[in-house]
Amino acid sequence: MKEIYPWNLEAWRNLHEMRAHLPNALLIKGASGIGKLDMALNFTQSLLCEAPTKDGLPCGECNSCHWFDLDTHPDFRLVQPDSLAVLDDNAEKESGKKPSREISVDQIRDLANFANLSSHLGGYRVILIHPAESMNKNSANAVLKTLEEPTEKLLFILVTHKPQQLLPTILSRCLSFTVNTPNFDSGSAWLKQQGVTDPELFLAQAGFAPLQARHLAEDEVGSVERNILLSTIQRPAQMDALLLAEKLQRSAPVLVIQCLQQWCYDLASAKLTGQVRYFPAQTDLLKQLSSNISYLRLLGYQSELLTAKREAFHPLNPKLQFESIFLAYRQMFTSSLA
Repeated sequence: MKEIYPWNLEAWRNLHEMRAHLPNALLIKGASGIGKLDMALNFTQSLLCEAPTKDGLPCGECNSCHWFDLDTHPDFRLVQPDSLAVLDDNAEKESGKKPSREISVDQIRDLANFANLSSHLGGYRVILIHPAESMNKNSANAVLKTLEEPTEKLLFILVTHKPQQLLPTILSRCLSFTVNTPNFDSGSAWLKQQGVTDPELFLAQAGFAPLQARHLAEDEVGSVERNILLSTIQRPAQMDALLLAEKLQRSAPVLVIQCLQQWCYDLASAKLTGQVRYFPAQTDLLKQLSSNISYLRLLGYQSELLTAKREAFHPLNPKLQFESIFLAYRQMFTSSLA
């Protein structure tokens, strides 16, 4: 059984109350890193469980729960991109291909027999799709076709961080269930219990998503490069964009760009409101820097970062990409517009 996080207890109770009147498709939505998938898996296991508790939790002892824990339950299918699945490293090396970040139409078509079979235990059959926005156009249309012709006791659970990216026709056929991001105090308290030092910093940089914050705190990969980036962009007048690009050329572009996006968000917020979100320890510096740049130029740079992030997963030369965005960052502060 997955953990029900303290900030999700109310959402869990609300979800449990829906058991008596379940739709054909349930859309569980909310920010990334707040435990939506764990909640969806618990709910699925509970639906399939032979003796759930009065609080709706799976018993963990019946045959159904054992099958679920072993990923062999005949009435459940989890559909997610290969990049999130547990892969055979040797197979990946032999193919020479990176695992896909999309849910393919073949993955959805493979569910056809499962969708039309009778339940092994006489109850629900559940298909859980995560994250739902990773379906491409063809796979989304294949899911839509099944939703338009629902089968009795077949439940689709779609878990999504970005419901706006789903087809409107899919959204219209799902019952929407929102999982809220916890407040700062509850997220910070939980991180302290997990042994995270300086939880406020990691929580802010993770967009107040506790699971993402814990991952940042535990993941040493990229921390050195992140510190190099932050220490440099805090001094734009002395910034050597080409040298910085060389130092960071082996870093994951999406992580570098995301850090820049957070920094620029705080620059804009400091300029307009005097408040910051992601880098509270640098509030005074951000206010000072923001006073020296044009807000319109900052908006333009944020737009450049959005484009760069979309291209970050393509086989581009990271060093060239970094040179471009770092030079553009420095240019904001050298412009006469302020």
